[in-house]
Amino acid sequence: MPSPTDPAALYPDIAACGRLGTALRAESEGCLDAVPVTSPGPDPLLRAIVASTLPHREPLQISAWSHERRWSIRGTEALQSMPLIDGKTDDLAEVARAARAWHDGAALDDIRRAAPFVHLTGRFEVPDHDPARLTESEWQSMRLEAGELESAWQETYQALIEAAHSEPALRALYPFTSHWALRFSTTTRPRLTVVGPCLTANSDGMYGVGKGFIIEDLGRFATAHEAVALAARQLPSGLGPIALGG
Repeated sequence: MPSPTDPAALYPDIAACGRLGTALRAESEGCLDAVPVTSPGPDPLLRAIVASTLPHREPLQISAWSHERRWSIRGTEALQSMPLIDGKTDDLAEVARAARAWHDGAALDDIRRAAPFVHLTGRFEVPDHDPARLTESEWQSMRLEAGELESAWQETYQALIEAAHSEPALRALYPFTSHWALRFSTTTRPRLTVVGPCLTANSDGMYGVGKGFIIEDLGRFATAHEAVALAARQLPSGLGPIALGG
C-alpha cells in the first residue's frame, strides 16, 4: 500500500490523470483549454507551470504539498524572480482561475478577485525595469510583510522597517533582508551592491546597528529611530541614484 506521503495516496484523482497539469486543465471547466500548462520534472503529480502572455512575468509555479492535500502558487516577475503573488488553497478549481488570470496578464488585484486565496506580496509590476520604481516596490513589499508577520517580535521588526522607510537617505536605497537583518544596496536585484550598516530588531525589544552581518558593533538602542539615525550617518557620501543590478 502507498505510504501517507506517497503522492498517489494524497492525490488519487491527480494520479488517475497522470499529471498535475492534466488534472488542473480538467478541473478548470474549460478556462485553461488554450493555455500552456505543463508538469515538468521528476514529480509530475506535484508540480505544474502555467505560462504568461506578459514577457515580464515568469510562468506561474503550482506545487502540491507532500504531507497534506493542498496546493501553493508563486508568481514572480522576470527580472529579479521576486514574487508578486503567492497563496495556498485546497481547491484546485481556484488554482485554475488564478492560473488563467496570470496567463492572460490580468492586473494583480484582478487575479485576487478571480481567486480570493491569492495573496499579494506588495510588490507591483515594473515592466520597464526602472530601478527607482523597483526600489519603491521592494519597500512596499517589505512594509507589508512586516505588518503580516505572526511573531513575538513582529511589532519590534515592523517599527524598524517603518523607521528606516521614513528616513529619506535609506528609503532611496534598495532594501533587502538576510535572516531578518535589514540591509541596503545601491543596485537592485539580481546583483546587489551592499552599502552602509546592518540593522537588526531583537527579541528583547532593542535595535542593533553593525558594520557587518548581524554584528552590533556600532551600538544598541532602545528605539528604532535612534538606530536608523545612526545607520543614515554611516552611509558613504556621494551615493548616486539606484541602478539596475546585473
